Amino acid sequence: MRNIIFSIFAGIVISVMFLSRSAASQVMDQAEQTAKAAETEHLAKPVIHLYFADRNNSFLKAEGRDFFHSNDPIEFGKSIVEALIEGPRTGLMRTIPEGTTLKAFHIIGDGTAYADMSDTIKDSHPGGVTSELFTIYSIVNSLILNIPEIDTVKILIGGREMMTLDGHIDLRFPFKANMLLIR
Repeated sequence: MRNIIFSIFAGIVISVMFLSRSAASQVMDQAEQTAKAAETEHLAKPVIHLYFADRNNSFLKAEGRDFFHSNDPIEFGKSIVEALIEGPRTGLMRTIPEGTTLKAFHIIGDGTAYADMSDTIKDSHPGGVTSELFTIYSIVNSLILNIPEIDTVKILIGGREMMTLDGHIDLRFPFKANMLLIR
């Protein structure tokens, strides 16, 4: 009789342990699924438009890209500027000199984004009014037209406010998007 009671008791204990492990496993699986869902919500993959110069350097043209990005507008803005620095993937022309880096990116409450670029953007710029215009509006249009929280963009160089990028366009004030440059 003792053996029978012991066997039943052992069977119950093993069943409870198995169910507990199974329940714990289910809880862990649900936690992992919730974390993955939160991560997926945090990263979106819409098609965005980055603006680069056309082959003749006559106007800006949109390059559509599937783009995983954070829902945080600051992180999204950084990603856009870094993609512009990398350059186009299609037959368009780069607007930001190679070797340029984004030093900082911020958005303040009035919708103004601040993009602080390394000195390379100025030191290695090819020059000319059109190239300067396209460098500025490549950044400005790409940010404003993709991120609703941004209304204007202020470009800083090396952590400082500059008069111009290459002697032509006044950088002291924030820029709004310029749709007239896009074809």
